Amino acid sequence: QVQLVESGGGLVQPGGSLRLSCAASGFAFSTYAMRWYRQAPGMERELVAGITSAGGLTNYADSVKGRFTISRDNAKNTVYLQMNSLKPEDTAVYFCHAFRNSRENYWGKGTLVTVSS
Repeated sequence: QVQLVESGGGLVQPGGSLRLSCAASGFAFSTYAMRWYRQAPGMERELVAGITSAGGLTNYADSVKGRFTISRDNAKNTVYLQMNSLKPEDTAVYFCHAFRNSRENYWGKGTLVTVSS
């Protein structure tokens, strides 16, 4: 059974940091690109960051460049999102996504990040 379980969300003050984790099971994690998406209330889901299967290449939304870092540990079947210098506009539910092709892709249920003083 495929599972993607996000953790690490919570309430943080502006300027603070959080580290999200996504633990994967039930599929060949190391052969999938991994992505973090987010969805704010009333907004469409947007891509935040992505990393290739071996971790050699990463990409980021312009809004988070220089503040967020995506990484992965294929030995632990886990992908991370380190979020620094958080802003209120970063408030959203953050989702983990595993992608290999249009038929082989999976979503987690999300973790809520709230940035507020």
